Amino acid sequence: MSERKDKPANSSMAMDEKEMKELGKEMEELETNQELKKNGRRPDPVQNEKGKKE
Repeated sequence: MSERKDKPANSSMAMDEKEMKELGKEMEELETNQELKKNGRRPDPVQNEKGKKE
């Protein structure tokens, strides 16, 4: 992940477009919940959605 030196003024994850593109590339490489389950791992729990099941 990229090393951030300053906190962004707008409280977002990315300070600029370049960092946003880098974060997008990192997210594309993350395993999906289905892939995690297939590999015997537990995905993060669903948050703020009542009654939703995976």
